[in-house]
Amino acid sequence: MLHSHLTTLNAVSLVLETFKGEGPSPEELLAGSGICAADLNRPDTRITTNQEMRVCANAVALRRDIGLDLGHQMHVSSYGMLGYALLTSATFGDALRLALRYPALLGTLFELSLREDGNHIWFTASDYREIPTMETFNVELCLVSLKVICDDLLGQPMPLLGARFEHPAPDYRARYAQRFACPLHFAACSNAFAFDKSWLDQPLPLADAITHQTMAERCRKQNLEFTGRQAWLGRIRQLLAAQLSAAPGIEGLALQMNCSARTLRRHLHDLGCSYQELLDELRFERAKQMLGEDQLPIHRIAEQLGFSETASFRHAFVRWSGVAPSAFRA
Repeated sequence: MLHSHLTTLNAVSLVLETFKGEGPSPEELLAGSGICAADLNRPDTRITTNQEMRVCANAVALRRDIGLDLGHQMHVSSYGMLGYALLTSATFGDALRLALRYPALLGTLFELSLREDGNHIWFTASDYREIPTMETFNVELCLVSLKVICDDLLGQPMPLLGARFEHPAPDYRARYAQRFACPLHFAACSNAFAFDKSWLDQPLPLADAITHQTMAERCRKQNLEFTGRQAWLGRIRQLLAAQLSAAPGIEGLALQMNCSARTLRRHLHDLGCSYQELLDELRFERAKQMLGEDQLPIHRIAEQLGFSETASFRHAFVRWSGVAPSAFRA
């Protein structure tokens, strides 16, 4: 599954660094995410995308164009072993194809693809399925960071032929010109930027066959480990998803996973999440689906998601998405 529910602390650390000295404390930016300062000192910490988005939502509430700044700071070196595997690739095209092979290591919330259109290559980010109110932020973060990666790989700014965005032009549209020096199109058919096809064959200045082979193999193993952990998490999600109307609780879920509640808690902690966070995430996903179908009244949706009161469901949905269920349905 593309939309990995685990990611690194890269974006969270950048949020804290961006606001350093500007007023909001780290505690304010981390509020509601379940991430503490100690977690930031452990490089192997994994968090859920919901936790990351909570921190980013706190940042967007303070500065709506923050996605453009965060993406500009996400250099290729931010991606660890994958970053160095990309840098040591033989050509620009080889590097991009390698990046697309490991979306989990990129931590993307999108389906990334290279789409050929004559002499143009459109680097496209599609299939966003996360919090609707954060879509513009995530598009900005994704496309700007991809442009930065391209520039880092080539060792020079790569000229763009155009950029397009599905969302309407924001009131800070002028800032887009700082990140995308090319014709801009809003309310477009996709989120993408274009470059000349000839760049795909461009040799990279830091290419090194031996180092690349070593780093690419490490990426393969890391991806296997990462996806293995995701498979275990996927089993838990599958069990919980089938029981949303009467959630089993941590004890009941542990029995179904053939382990103790203590073991289950420890494994979930190692994965950067908790039972309640997973339950909320699944409820939110199902709620969005049911509201989109526009058939059941909201009080029945609340019942099917295991809420004893409709008001509790409304409060939870606002906390998850930033809008009321009725507004989301509209």
